[in-house]
Amino acid sequence: MSKGTAQVWAGVDAGKGHHWAAVVDETGATLWSKKVDNDESAILTALGEILDLADRVHWAVDICGTSSALLLALLAAHGQRAVYVPGRTVNRMSGAYRGEAKTDARDAYVIAETARHRNDFATIDVPAQLAADLALLTAHRSDLVADRVRMINRLRDVLTGVFPALERAFDHSSHKGALVLLTGYQTPAALRRRGRARLTAWLANRSVRNADAVAATALEAAQAQQTALPGEDVAAQIVADLAAQTLELDDRLKRIDKQIRETFRGHPQAEIIESLPGMGPILGAEFVVAAGDLSAYDDAGHLASAAGLVPVPRDSGRRTGNLRRPKRYSRRLRRVFYMSAQTSIIREGPNRDFYLKKRGEGCKHVQAVIALARRRASVLWALLRDGRVFTSVPPVTQAA
Repeated sequence: MSKGTAQVWAGVDAGKGHHWAAVVDETGATLWSKKVDNDESAILTALGEILDLADRVHWAVDICGTSSALLLALLAAHGQRAVYVPGRTVNRMSGAYRGEAKTDARDAYVIAETARHRNDFATIDVPAQLAADLALLTAHRSDLVADRVRMINRLRDVLTGVFPALERAFDHSSHKGALVLLTGYQTPAALRRRGRARLTAWLANRSVRNADAVAATALEAAQAQQTALPGEDVAAQIVADLAAQTLELDDRLKRIDKQIRETFRGHPQAEIIESLPGMGPILGAEFVVAAGDLSAYDDAGHLASAAGLVPVPRDSGRRTGNLRRPKRYSRRLRRVFYMSAQTSIIREGPNRDFYLKKRGEGCKHVQAVIALARRRASVLWALLRDGRVFTSVPPVTQAA
């Protein structure tokens, strides 16, 4: 196939089993539109056909996750770069074209047309090995944390149905000793039969800190309830199983935290990122994954805007000066800055001073933390730009 035009735009509606690719020319006419299996040989065949259409191909996809990982890797291997067209944009742009049909072919066409009309979409960079490792590890850790929260909530619900006094006595989400206790004893009668001395010894043999205090609290709850509720035996088995699974999840989280820490500290900018108060290795790894290539951010304001920390104007006619909360931003990047800012105000220092200053100006807690997160985004961007670690004393300004 000979090349007939100077440049074309290729839109890919990515999917798990297959993709649909459509190619348009400078007039918006469709030159090529086919279904492509999510397989290396099929993608390479389609890639060759599309590259033969023109001297230059502008690629655009609507998914930059696992579904399009193979596609993006093959594009990068052949010197092609793709931009990311958000699904919301594709949905809005669909209304600008004739018809109400919703098909993969039409979505691919809309993606290509949108990329043809706009040149401000973010370029998708295939991550390096270290960044890819961190992305997988942090995503897996998030799944484990979500599983743990679900188990704790289920455990507390079942325990409330048969032994509410014991459920109130401990914070089971953060008290390891309470979880160890539940693996062996879940009912008031069982605790009373065991007694304080033997219960303390049982907990101590399982390396529970302050075993005597845990045993005393549990027995006090057992003395407060003398009635056996319906379904107590079955509920006790479920509680014991959930407690054991939660303890196993805690061990898995410790192992993956160690792996994330070791992997993150192999990053060339890890020391700079971790030097910022409140930014530990876990949040630092999530920052590397969420922010991507920092050269894509022209200034600190661009980074803060990507994190949703910059208000958006909403003016119309005589109504000016109105600001609203942004809607399109990286939730993961915003979480990194928010959580690190909230952690940094625990200890004395410039972060806590700035937070208290904002509270003194009348800001609520969330508003003050967001203001601090915005300031920290500027600081972190400057540190990474200059290649220096954070210090509480500002650097000496030198003449150019």
